[in-house]
Amino acid sequence: MTYPERTPAVTLATGTGPVRTIGIVACSAEGAALCYRTICSRAPTILGPHTHPEIALHGFSLAEYVTALDAANLEAVGGIMLRSADKLAAMGADFLICPDNTIHAALDHVRPYSPLPWLHIADVVAEQALRGGVRRAALLGTRWLVDSLVYPDALSIHGIDCVRPEEDEKDMLARIIMNELVKDVQTDSSTAFLTALISDMKDRGCDAVILGCTELPLVLSDRNSPLPTLDSTRLLADAALRHAISERRASD
Repeated sequence: MTYPERTPAVTLATGTGPVRTIGIVACSAEGAALCYRTICSRAPTILGPHTHPEIALHGFSLAEYVTALDAANLEAVGGIMLRSADKLAAMGADFLICPDNTIHAALDHVRPYSPLPWLHIADVVAEQALRGGVRRAALLGTRWLVDSLVYPDALSIHGIDCVRPEEDEKDMLARIIMNELVKDVQTDSSTAFLTALISDMKDRGCDAVILGCTELPLVLSDRNSPLPTLDSTRLLADAALRHAISERRASD
């Protein structure tokens, strides 16, 4: 069978200059899918009808990540991420994103050996928090994430406080995320718990809430959250899109 000649991605977009290929290192399916869909749905407003950058996506079984996280073995988590990075580099990606907040705790084990540069999800969220004038951000996510320094470190650079849930709240969050949201299960009772938790954190002095699990935007948004949301999934997708077309814009 003879295939038609491949059309370079740069000719698919209006304007001039290259459009970088985005590599997505997937962890959980729902978060990766939401990030992918966001890039594809928002790109046409910039690049033209039906147009988005080339995107390569690779994901190992979520079970591999969970096993390493349960063992508190961030080096093993980083090793899995690097294996994905190598595959995406071979597929033609120019840079990498990971729509999973939790495993960013392993990024120090990844970047020195990575074949490609990464955008850091917490840096993207922290920069948006700074632009929005946030001073004290509530953090929602897996227990692995909220017990880590991923967001406290990123926020502290900008002088923003990070407020974690209480211990029993972390347990409930973990159950909702790992037993429901990553399996595409959404219940009214769990959403009610999340909105009540955000309301409590508002009472603790928070002025925004970080949706630090990439599945949380499936059930939380500015429409039902008592605090303004920092949607890590969509913020990362937007940052990846900007980075993918940055050279093109510079040459327009």
